[in-house]
Amino acid sequence: MNQLICSKCQAVYPLNEPIWRCRHCGSILDLQFTPVIDIVKIKHRRPTLWRYREAIPIELDENIVTFDEGFTSLLEVRFGGRPVWIKQDHLFPTGSYKDRGATVLISKMKELGIQHCVEDSSGNAGCAVAAYCAQAGIGCDIYVPDDTAPAKLAQIQLYGAGLKRIPGSREDTAAAVQLAAENQYYASHSWNPFFFQGTKTFAYEVCEQLGWQAPDTVILPVGNGTLLLGAQIGFAELHQAGIISKEPRLVAVQSEACAPLAQAWFQNLPEIPSIQKKDTMAEGIAIASPIRGHQIVEAVRCSSGEFITVSDGDIKASLVRLGKQGHYIEPTSAATTAGVEKYLAAHPREEMVVSVFTGSGLKATEKILSLWH
Repeated sequence: MNQLICSKCQAVYPLNEPIWRCRHCGSILDLQFTPVIDIVKIKHRRPTLWRYREAIPIELDENIVTFDEGFTSLLEVRFGGRPVWIKQDHLFPTGSYKDRGATVLISKMKELGIQHCVEDSSGNAGCAVAAYCAQAGIGCDIYVPDDTAPAKLAQIQLYGAGLKRIPGSREDTAAAVQLAAENQYYASHSWNPFFFQGTKTFAYEVCEQLGWQAPDTVILPVGNGTLLLGAQIGFAELHQAGIISKEPRLVAVQSEACAPLAQAWFQNLPEIPSIQKKDTMAEGIAIASPIRGHQIVEAVRCSSGEFITVSDGDIKASLVRLGKQGHYIEPTSAATTAGVEKYLAAHPREEMVVSVFTGSGLKATEKILSLWH
């Protein structure tokens, strides 16, 4: 059955109801959806993520809001001589993988008749939502921390979105948008379950590009967990459909400066701990209180995966190493590649490993320039 269901009280809502959290208890909603996956049809379609049309819960094609995004190349990159397959998601229209979620979420908003929305972001999700809202003719206000990278602020404003710069922490920004969302639709990349129906296409593309087989291990960054949770949904759907024979291990990478989920994992805690986060180059995953924290930890556990933490020193070193191979990625993306290097050092066995470049270095010019000052 296709429906929204509350993760706490199990209240059920139809997919065409314009809500982003449970009306009864205020908890997060999950989306139950049975995809149709026809490999014969897919292989004859254009190379965008919408080639998986019947696996995405949008009713009418006329509501699809797209820049022909997706089906990014899966490139072999060598780490210390070992090959890792890297999805080039920094090459999306707005410069990050967040376009996966935005194209589906904004398409659903258009289908629901939403005229205006709010979103909070450390930058990339705000850029994506602003761009797709511009394409759809939907008004939006993007709430960001006051210290967000200037390149991302410029991008959001150029798309015509209302920019709300909030003093204080990333959590202060989330609190501010929650107030606005009391009477406006919340196009949240962490709360709204339709966003994950876009990020799940990462898994579809990886498996198709590998000849409809799953890799052994997938290493992804985790802040709010939008890519990891989406990938878990996608791999599970392909496995349940009998298209792949197994689901890969999921390895989650966090910055040592802000690693509440890794702390819960390593200490086997029943709750996600409150932490005092520190400054980090990996601003995109510096989330002290991820709303879907329990789901992220559970997804890693059910896949027999693990957590890895990396220091800012690790991030800088990986950023420079990748740059010298011709890859211009933002520091948050280098946190992932630093995690890949740590993983490979601890796992010498031969296996097929997939990871991702999540965001373009053009998003973080000032931080990259600081490496030489």
